Amino acid sequence: MSNQKKRNFQIEAFKHRVVVDPKYAEKTWSVLEHAIHEIYNHNASGLSFEELYRNAYNMVLHKFGEKLYSGLVTTMTAHLKEISKSIEAAQGGLFLEELNRKWNDHNKALQMIRDILMYMDRTYIPNAHKTPVHELGLNLWRDNVIHSSKIQSRLLSMLLELVHKERTGEVIDRGLMRNIIKMLMDLGSSVYQEDFEKPFLEVSAEFYMGESQKFIECCDCGDYLKKAEIRLNEEIERVTHYLDVKSEVKITNVVEKEMIASHMMRLVHMENSGLVNMLLDDKYEDLGRMYNLFRRVPNGLSTIRDVMTSHLREIGKQLVTDAEKLKDPVEFVQRLLDEKDKYDNIISQAFCNDKMFQNALNSSFEYFINLNNRSPEFISLFVDDKLRKGLKGVGEEEVEIILDKVMMLFRYLQEKDVFEKYYKQHLAKRLLSGKTVSDEAERSLIVKLKTECGYQFTSKLEGMFTDMKTSQDTMQGFYASHLELTDGPTLVVQVLTTGSWPTQPSITCNLPAEMSALCEKFRSYYLGTHTGRRLSWQTNMGTADIKATFGKGQKHELNVSTYQMCVLMLFNNADRLSYKEIEQATGIPTSDLKRCLQSMACVKGKNVLRKEPMSKDIGEEDALFVNDKFTSKFYKVKIGTVVAQKETEPEKLETRQRVEEDRKPQIEAAIVRIMKSRRVLDHNNIIAEVTKQLQSRFLANPTEIKKRIESLIERDFLERDNNDRKLYRYLA
Repeated sequence: MSNQKKRNFQIEAFKHRVVVDPKYAEKTWSVLEHAIHEIYNHNASGLSFEELYRNAYNMVLHKFGEKLYSGLVTTMTAHLKEISKSIEAAQGGLFLEELNRKWNDHNKALQMIRDILMYMDRTYIPNAHKTPVHELGLNLWRDNVIHSSKIQSRLLSMLLELVHKERTGEVIDRGLMRNIIKMLMDLGSSVYQEDFEKPFLEVSAEFYMGESQKFIECCDCGDYLKKAEIRLNEEIERVTHYLDVKSEVKITNVVEKEMIASHMMRLVHMENSGLVNMLLDDKYEDLGRMYNLFRRVPNGLSTIRDVMTSHLREIGKQLVTDAEKLKDPVEFVQRLLDEKDKYDNIISQAFCNDKMFQNALNSSFEYFINLNNRSPEFISLFVDDKLRKGLKGVGEEEVEIILDKVMMLFRYLQEKDVFEKYYKQHLAKRLLSGKTVSDEAERSLIVKLKTECGYQFTSKLEGMFTDMKTSQDTMQGFYASHLELTDGPTLVVQVLTTGSWPTQPSITCNLPAEMSALCEKFRSYYLGTHTGRRLSWQTNMGTADIKATFGKGQKHELNVSTYQMCVLMLFNNADRLSYKEIEQATGIPTSDLKRCLQSMACVKGKNVLRKEPMSKDIGEEDALFVNDKFTSKFYKVKIGTVVAQKETEPEKLETRQRVEEDRKPQIEAAIVRIMKSRRVLDHNNIIAEVTKQLQSRFLANPTEIKKRIESLIERDFLERDNNDRKLYRYLA
């Protein structure tokens, strides 16, 4: 290959000079200047835009861009100064109309001028770093018209006056207002903000400060909130009609600050109409309005929550400490449920189910329910009442609703183990007396308790149901093997596993001979079929159906307790018996015997016995005899025992002691579990962890935890550190 030299190509300029008319720039500019005048004078129809464009194009091409640009600025400025004078001359309301008309004219003229000078816009302006034509037109309008000394302040005062008129109920030309505000926005955000928005917000703050002061003096809380809401909505609407969208946040902040935040505490505490009155009177609409307005200001919702919480705690405290209201446990719990329903409705309907308020409601209920240490007992009595009779004829769904409400109260209890103690006693009585309305409802509640507290909590309760079923099978087997017992008294025995049922002191009474023989036969049968078991009779928990014939041959079937049966059977062999004789013959404990006799001799409509002397209570000197004149429209008559629904003070102390005893092994087990995993732990941390572990069942007392730690140290489960006495070590 030959190594040829590379050639560089060059394009040379024309050898001859291009001669330009020395007056070319002046002539061309005068044509364009004339065109601009014509455009501003509304005579553009006779112009050839193509020719004008070419002239402007050639001027730029021939390096006269600067002359064209500066000429445009001078011509436009002169026209705008004239326009400014005509606007200034406009009187009253015509001022804004004239401004709007001239602004529209200027925009149309600017559009045409930009089209003519498009080439300059595209080439000369970017290279020379000048302002583009359209933007230049806006800046000149701003400087020569809007910022003219005679227009600027007049424009602002007229705009603010129109806003004020609208706020005071007058109708204004919103279309004109929108156009003027849009003009300020088109001139740049700084023009809109400095020339209108800032003064507008300042005037608005003054207006709403004065108005809120006037309203707060003459309106109640509900009316004030309505007015505040109307004002807020009006401002939001004003923004949509003729203000910049970004102004919405700013103007609503002004209304919120002046009308709500400044008067927040006064509104919630307003006498006879504040938050507490709204809560008491279930004013959902007013409460909803307060919630929606207060949520817009800092600390608004927390203010409502705090006032609601203190009110709730106050009424709750009255409810659980009022001796009058504690007389009927069922009514007491129903009041709690009604109060909870009331506030649940308020939170769902007025407070948008806000979690903050739900938490406040829960913490308030937990606070005041636990002020009364009888709450666990009363809630169990409420359940007992519902499951005995209160749910008769009620649909399954309603039963579930009631049980769920009970569970809700149960969750608030700190001493769940106390509830368990009472619930077990009440369930035992229901099952043994056959008084439960629905086995389904009973089991449903146990499932709910199991879900809430775990298997341990309900294992014994489930054992009670198992015993009832097993007892039915046992009785069938007993009668199948003793066919001769079909005539005469019938015996139904429930065999209860000692650990599952509430422990009862085993009190034996002297049964009538015919029943005593039957009981012995059952004992022999049962012990013959089950090895290694021991039976002890709980006569205080039994019932009996006996047939009785009174004076005029009137026959009735009486449903009585086992104790009452023992007493009544004595009158088959005696017409009249003294209290002492009955006590000796039956062996029934004094307190039980008195209650038993009282229910048969002192209750109207159930008085199958009479006593002398007549009185409401049973005395040890009383004498009793059959009431020959007893009548009832029913063949079957149920004679209940006069019982105290609530525990007496000694019973209460006994239950409390049993609960405390049951807690000891649970506390010890928790300490051992914690120490086994941590090996070494200081005193305060043990207390904290034990309390946390056991809080689902009860609130552990730090003093009791300390005693249990001492007990475990004595039994060599733990030891104290030699150097730090507050540090414990686990001994494997």
